[in-house]
Amino acid sequence: MIVYMTHKGGKYFPVDESLKLDATTPRGLYVNLTNRCNCDCVFCLRQKKSMAKSSSLWLEREPTVDEVKAELDRAPWHLVTELVFCGFGEPTIRLDALVELLTYAKKIRPTLPTRLNTNGLGELYHGREIASNFAGILDTASISLNAATAERYFKLTRATYGLKSFDAMLTFAEHMKIFVPHVVLTVVDKVTSPEEISACQKICDERNLTLRVRPYEDS
Repeated sequence: MIVYMTHKGGKYFPVDESLKLDATTPRGLYVNLTNRCNCDCVFCLRQKKSMAKSSSLWLEREPTVDEVKAELDRAPWHLVTELVFCGFGEPTIRLDALVELLTYAKKIRPTLPTRLNTNGLGELYHGREIASNFAGILDTASISLNAATAERYFKLTRATYGLKSFDAMLTFAEHMKIFVPHVVLTVVDKVTSPEEISACQKICDERNLTLRVRPYEDS
């Protein structure tokens, strides 16, 4: 699926099927740009979640910008509460496409909130600061913190760039604060102990960032 909606229980459906199931409840609209990811998280659903072909987040190929725009043009905007770039891959790997689509979304729906779900390693991937690209087009950046130390972070994420990934992710969050109104760092419950969540909260407090504990999905 390129564009999809979610329902209770973490279920994903193509937009048309989602509307057949529920044509009245407001919800988020999600855009899936790539399968590629520079993390290999031990808890990631791409490791374990099986999906019917018609509702799978695995892409047979990466969609073009024009294909995504066409999907957005026919979206049920009267029901959409937020446009989220997410999927099973890391959206910032396709930075140019991501920025163009966020710009397009703000042009056609200027008041609709936009969100990016990211592992925060885009600056390592591109070898440069990228946060300024999101000025004026992104409302919320949700960045996966996952752990309170570089060692624990790498054990969980198995990030391509090794131990330096942790500091790079935090630096990216600091950069995003300058250009994006809301920057949230996330951890996953059941994967993260209460003690580590407390340590993560301290990290966020020191940087004036918001911590969110995401529910763990195992099905």
